[in-house]
Amino acid sequence: MTGVQQETGDDSRPTEPLDAERWRAVEARLRRDEHGLVAAVAQQWDTGEVLMLAWMDAEALRRTLETGRATYWSRSRQEHWVKGDTSGHVQRVRSVRLDCDGDAVLLAVDQVGAACHTGDRTCFDADLLLDLTPASDGDSA
Repeated sequence: MTGVQQETGDDSRPTEPLDAERWRAVEARLRRDEHGLVAAVAQQWDTGEVLMLAWMDAEALRRTLETGRATYWSRSRQEHWVKGDTSGHVQRVRSVRLDCDGDAVLLAVDQVGAACHTGDRTCFDADLLLDLTPASDGDSA
């Protein structure tokens, strides 16, 4: 799947309309969990920073592809939500990719403000469970 390509400018419109045949092909590749959901990872398009993990049903994915605004399914509220409609922390979608198994999508987005509901830039700032990267202070042991 080629995904939605973002136009330049501040609006969030996809450059290609999502016709019925193309949508059926996308939907046929989705491998949903028992609740009808796929994992959706949002990543900052220009830096690769992983911002958040959310969930999408087929309708949320369709809305995202049609509007260029990240739309998710809230498992707690049992409703769709468009990222930024309440907080102003909008995700303008640059591209959408379906993984090889069809059970996850990767959204490359232009994040405005915080991605996490806690107010942090990314949902992955809180707890570092393992870090095997070399120290950058120049010391050698």
